[in-house]
Amino acid sequence: MSEFTEFAVQTAREAGLLLKDRLNAPHKIDYKGAINLVTETDRMSEALILERLQQRFPNHSILTEESAESDKDSDFRWIIDPLDGTTNYAHGYPVFCVSIALEHKKRIIVGVVYNPMMDELFLAERGRGSWLNDRRIQVSETADLSQSLIATGFPYDIRESKINNLDHFNSMVKQVQAIRRAGSAALDMAYVAAGRFDGFWELKLMPWDTAAASLLILEAGGSISNLYGHEFSLKAPHVLASNGKIHQSLIQALQKTLS
Repeated sequence: MSEFTEFAVQTAREAGLLLKDRLNAPHKIDYKGAINLVTETDRMSEALILERLQQRFPNHSILTEESAESDKDSDFRWIIDPLDGTTNYAHGYPVFCVSIALEHKKRIIVGVVYNPMMDELFLAERGRGSWLNDRRIQVSETADLSQSLIATGFPYDIRESKINNLDHFNSMVKQVQAIRRAGSAALDMAYVAAGRFDGFWELKLMPWDTAAASLLILEAGGSISNLYGHEFSLKAPHVLASNGKIHQSLIQALQKTLS
C-alpha cells in the first residue's frame, strides 16, 4: 500500500468516526438551495481532512465540496467529499460516507469510500484491484436487466428543473427487478463495485461524488460511462455505472427518455 493510500485510509476513517460520533447530536443546518443543505459536521469533517493534507502533502492541489479549490499547480490533486449523504445525516438516517480520491496527472490512482456506521472501507488502487476491508471485491455476475437491482438518486434542483431524473426512473423501474434510492452516490457506486448493486445512474453529480467510487468500479471489473455510453469524465455530471454485463441494456433503457 502506497503512502498516499495509507494516508487516504487513515484520514477517511478518522473523519468517518467524527461523523458517526456526532450523528445524533443537534445539528446547525445551512441551505445552499431549497433542499441542498450543509451541516456544521460537513465542515468539521472537511477541516479535519484539510488539516491532515496540509501537514502531509502541503504542495498538492485540493478539490473539496465545501471550500474553494486549492490549485497549487501540482501533478497531484485530492478530490474530497467530507460527508456524502448530508440530507440523510441531518435527519439522523445512518446512510452516509466519506470519499477521498487522489488524482495524478488527471488520472485517479487512489479511491477510498468509508461507511463508518458499518465500518466498511472500500479501497481501490489503480492496477491493484478493489477491496472491502481485507477482502477483494468484484462486480456482480447479473446479465439480465430484468433481474438487476439498480440504484439512483435525484438532483437538488428537482423542484425547478425538468432534467430531474423522474422520466428515467419511471421508464427504468418497469425494466429492472428493483431500484433503490439511498441518498449517497459514492456509497451507491461502492456497492456496485462490491456486487451489491448491479448498476447505478444519476444526473448532475460533482467530481467529489464520483472520483473515488469510479476507480472502485473499474478496479472491480465494472464499467462506467455517461448516460450515452461515452467515456466517463469527472467533468460530465451524468453518470452510468454497472457490472459491465448489463451496461448496454442500461444505456438502451435510458435512451427511451433521453432527448
